[in-house]
Amino acid sequence: MNRRQLFRLGSTAILPYRLCGAIPNGKRRLLYFTGSAGFVHSVVKRDGGALSCSENVLIEMGHRAGFDVDCTKDGAVFDRSLDGYDAVAFFTSGDLTQTTEGNPHPMSPTGKRKLLEAIAEGTGFVGFHSATDTFHSKREIDPYIAMIGGEFLTHGDQQEASLALASKFPSAANLGLGESLSFYDEWYAMRNFAADLHVVLVQETRMMKGAAYHRPDYPATWARRYGKGRVFYTSLGHREDVWTSPFFQAIALGGIDWATHRVDFDVRPNIAEVTPAANQLNTEAQ
Repeated sequence: MNRRQLFRLGSTAILPYRLCGAIPNGKRRLLYFTGSAGFVHSVVKRDGGALSCSENVLIEMGHRAGFDVDCTKDGAVFDRSLDGYDAVAFFTSGDLTQTTEGNPHPMSPTGKRKLLEAIAEGTGFVGFHSATDTFHSKREIDPYIAMIGGEFLTHGDQQEASLALASKFPSAANLGLGESLSFYDEWYAMRNFAADLHVVLVQETRMMKGAAYHRPDYPATWARRYGKGRVFYTSLGHREDVWTSPFFQAIALGGIDWATHRVDFDVRPNIAEVTPAANQLNTEAQ
């Protein structure tokens, strides 16, 4: 993909939020779940009773953008009704039906089923970073992976890498940029991409270091439908300075706005056009 402009994340970058239309009567509600049955990322780690970096950032974003955030690590929440939430957000890892970090209550198999049913019936879903490193596939693609639309495979060293804008989806429109931007982050190499992804940001691999990225460009941020539900995912978010970046927050806000029906956008599949070899892997990196 040709790139005329590349914007790098800098400490002085300022980006106002761009909201489309009026905020509807009554605030939207977002459930932010950060259970970790695998690697516990620092951005979701709580210090004593204090909320984590990502929880605080998401709450502050909600204050500015018109939604409330309930934060939890308790997997038992999914045994109850999710009807009060416009969307569920995940920054998770591992098999969440196992004991999770910071809370003795894992998600039950029934809770997992009820979550997927709620999304299929219209509850939005927003996944950050390791949400694709959750409920891994074995012989068959796990139902959760089938919902989110892609699966973590591996990653290399943290590095600066560029992301090409592939859509006018609200996340991209919120950036107010040209054709690409770059971050310093931990980049996921993924597999099992759904054929109906609407790719928003493309991972440009040509200049990346490490065997994990010796492969064609692939989706890094996307949107898709799951039944009646709207699903948004971005691989960004490993680092605290990414979460506090106005560029990342604009990307996340666009996804939240769409997933919660704050804005509408046609997410017709474009993966075959913008990342035609997305599922072509480097076997040496597996």
